[in-house]
Amino acid sequence: MVNVKGKWAFITGASRGIGKLAAKYLAERGCNIIVHSSSVENSKAASEEIQALGVSTFEVAANLSDMSQVKQMLEQIDAMGVSVDIVLNNAGVQVAYRTKYFDTPVSDYEQSFMINTIAPMMICYHFLPKMIENGFGRIVNTTSGIRLEPQQAGYSASKAALDKVTIDLGSTVDGTDVMINLTDPGWCRTDLGGSNAPNSPESALPGVVLGVFLDDKKSGRIISAQDYAGVSLDKAVEMVGRN
Repeated sequence: MVNVKGKWAFITGASRGIGKLAAKYLAERGCNIIVHSSSVENSKAASEEIQALGVSTFEVAANLSDMSQVKQMLEQIDAMGVSVDIVLNNAGVQVAYRTKYFDTPVSDYEQSFMINTIAPMMICYHFLPKMIENGFGRIVNTTSGIRLEPQQAGYSASKAALDKVTIDLGSTVDGTDVMINLTDPGWCRTDLGGSNAPNSPESALPGVVLGVFLDDKKSGRIISAQDYAGVSLDKAVEMVGRN
């Protein structure tokens, strides 16, 4: 199992919900965190909480639907002069639930793909070559098990696309210590999932971060976080190995 103490993790959407829980989970194990949110104020507030766990943090902000802001954010991270060993592309958006799904507007697809597919992949493309050069890296992209829901077509299509490009990209590093995998948190009571979701945000741990700790040099799989709800990290890693 990977020891994350002293490493740096960049987590999108780390100021709240599952992203914040994941950031704290890694910080409790000694991992330094680059905290992203859509606003500087939210990033700083979360960063202060995470620092209290005894690690170093750095705050960035960007609207992931704006590629110029994403580019500026990545340049800001580069200027830190640290090695980003871990990337959790956690941030996402569900723009609407269309009961009249035949009237789904083009904008649902445009916004969903920009934030849920394109931004995560631009982040992957930025950090992956450096990870390969360093001989180590972990990228975990957040997907969704949603299906048979035409009411959420933009969201589900963008996540399906993320699955495809992540698995394809993973094939290029499979068998190395640079690993790219996907995680499905399940339907959780977050700002995105809503109050009617059956699962607490805490139930997504350790599943959503398992891809960080695995060391079997396998990429391109989808880890269903709810399969590991309430399980210790050591046990969860062992379970993935058996599967």
